[in-house]
Amino acid sequence: MHDETVRGDELLAKVLSDRYGVEVGSAELVPIGTETINRRVTLFDSRRIFVKQYLSSADLRQAKTAWTMSEFCRTAHVPTPRVWSNRDGEILTRVDGTAWVVTDEMTGRVATEPMTVPRAQYIGLVLGRMHFVLASYPPPARIRQTRWRTASLDTAIAATEAALTRATEQDGPRLCQLRGELDQRRDDLQTHVPRLRSRLPDQLVLQAGHADFTRTNLLAQGDVITAVLDFQGETCLPAWELGRAAFDPRTVANSPSWRQRASRLVGAYLVENPRLPYADVRACARVALLYLLFSLYGATTAEYGLPAPAEADLRRYWAERQVTIRRLLDELEDIEAALAAIRPGKWDRP
Repeated sequence: MHDETVRGDELLAKVLSDRYGVEVGSAELVPIGTETINRRVTLFDSRRIFVKQYLSSADLRQAKTAWTMSEFCRTAHVPTPRVWSNRDGEILTRVDGTAWVVTDEMTGRVATEPMTVPRAQYIGLVLGRMHFVLASYPPPARIRQTRWRTASLDTAIAATEAALTRATEQDGPRLCQLRGELDQRRDDLQTHVPRLRSRLPDQLVLQAGHADFTRTNLLAQGDVITAVLDFQGETCLPAWELGRAAFDPRTVANSPSWRQRASRLVGAYLVENPRLPYADVRACARVALLYLLFSLYGATTAEYGLPAPAEADLRRYWAERQVTIRRLLDELEDIEAALAAIRPGKWDRP
């Protein structure tokens, strides 16, 4: 990535001048992203933009699909960054073996704290509107995996053993704790997954979706969501996206009122997307729980080569997910009853 960053620094001014007709005043690297090198750019006329340079390994066709979907949502008043078209009318620019996307810079920040009730409602409204709009969008060819629904337990248990092997090789200070957590995960998979799966609806709605609608891809200003970032350009289950948003691990693990926030988010969602069947709404907590049980992201961190603050945040995320799994397992029946009783009203609008 270092070589591509250097090359991007050299090409940035040329790309913006030749292909977008603007001049760079200053630029700073933004250390986020796995497939992109990101820069916050102040133009010579003082406007601020965000520039993504795609790594050579990135799937550019998929990237274009994602940005086209983002623009489709923006025209329906979902708060997504406006993508700039280059001189040829294209949203993805290729120059000298590099690929670029330019967008407006959006206000707000990634929230690091649990959801408040007003923010939960706002997130629900934004997600509901996005799903309502995308129901009419041609479903992308790439479909978000559903290991939590279809993978064998043997495969999931083997993944926990592989994670423990990686952790042992990394020999970190969390090894003993992680061994206990992975033992618990294996037990949970064997004990709970067959029962959880057996009570899922036979059919869940499948449509175009964001496919990574999580706290880190939302910008907030106070309790208002100002931007939805990083669409994945995939087809996915709205119940899965709704469950992940409503039962955000940072909120579930750290707020005594997490169930109230989840209910408010779902109620607000239904204001904007009343078409989602109630079977899908009721199932969203169960889907979120199954997804967490099958996900080992954050169990080990060294392989990602993250900066120290990002690595610490990922370890925290893993710990919060462990708490969330226990709370959802303990209270799932009551949660599903509460979800089934939700009928949206005017109170859902912040």
